[in-house]
Amino acid sequence: MEAAQILETIMIISFGASWPANVMKSWKARTTKGKSLLFLCLIEFGYIAGIASKFLNDKAFADEWLTVIFYILNFVMVGADLVLYYRNYRLDKAAAAQGK
Repeated sequence: MEAAQILETIMIISFGASWPANVMKSWKARTTKGKSLLFLCLIEFGYIAGIASKFLNDKAFADEWLTVIFYILNFVMVGADLVLYYRNYRLDKAAAAQGK
């Protein structure tokens, strides 16, 4: 593994370390306040682009499968946060309808 690949893997792991905490915060908060749907969608798009770049370069995929795994894990975690965003959006609407 080259230095650039190691640094990219470290970057992906660092980003990924924050997502489980963010998902738990969304789960417990039960609101979309303080969340940005656009931000979550842009992050997902970025992870899709990162994954696609590895698949488009056969050599990179063969050499960087560990990086791809972390891209996929991060993508799944942001996806979970997106699901919670929509759950919390519905909860916000229900609370507003009840006058809370």
